[in-house]
Amino acid sequence: MKPSLIYLNDEVAAALREGRAVVALESTIITHGMPYPANLETARGVEAVVRDNGAVPATIAVVRGKIKVGLDDAELERLAAAKDVVKASGRDLAAIMVRGGSAGTTVSATMRIAALAGIGIFATGGVGGVHRGAEATFDISADLTELGQTGTTVVCAGVKSILDIAKTLEYLETQRVPVIAYQSDDFPAFYTRSSGLKADHRLDTPEEIAQAMLLHEQMGSGTGILVANPIPEADALDPAFIDGTIAAAVAEAEKRGIGRKELTPFLLARINELSQGRSLKANIALVRNNAALAARIAVAHAGSKREAA
Repeated sequence: MKPSLIYLNDEVAAALREGRAVVALESTIITHGMPYPANLETARGVEAVVRDNGAVPATIAVVRGKIKVGLDDAELERLAAAKDVVKASGRDLAAIMVRGGSAGTTVSATMRIAALAGIGIFATGGVGGVHRGAEATFDISADLTELGQTGTTVVCAGVKSILDIAKTLEYLETQRVPVIAYQSDDFPAFYTRSSGLKADHRLDTPEEIAQAMLLHEQMGSGTGILVANPIPEADALDPAFIDGTIAAAVAEAEKRGIGRKELTPFLLARINELSQGRSLKANIALVRNNAALAARIAVAHAGSKREAA
């Protein structure tokens, strides 16, 4: 851990010091992923789910130039309601800190900060990936390269279904990132339980995934692990419906020339509008589901490390 860079709240610091389970949580879902106040309600709810499953939540953000690992409720509320908060990938952190800005951290930034803080597992909704048309635009998320060089396990509901999922899986293979589906042979597609593509591996218990984490670390692999946890069946959207909705949103973004960092927030907001709020409900459900699994893995991982010591 780099104490001059990172500010741990007391609860997270105590848990790490005592070897207890901690789950990192990103903040872009609060600042750019959902409208207010649904974002605040979701952030509080996700932290509660982590606690209910035996771990300590560590929501990560940049607050007035300082990297915070673990936010209190007042900080969560300010972040959720703020209009001047930017979206920070790993490459953006230093410049934002220098100017004293505040930022929601993406998957890549959260992975990097979690690794510096000594937190081995992180829960999010979906990770970024290879965008449709990337062969012309080269639009590939930094989340994938971060997974290839930072040893954090990321629990998600697959990659966002606005992306080219087949190319994303190919890129993860190139980056040497293990892709493990939880209790499924298929790789999920965020709003739906299957993308139609197979995952590299299937594991069926949090304990198995925790053991895989330990072995991956012991081999000095140097990469993260992507755990793909399908959205609960009751909350999944009809594939034909959501695919049509996504296609309409992507076409509108292209027509309006929206790209780079603005693309994903625009698409998620537009998909929510076109689906009359159904996609937002699904998003909240899958994030909570991922937080619960991540907490159970973190508890098993912490227990295994104590046994091995």
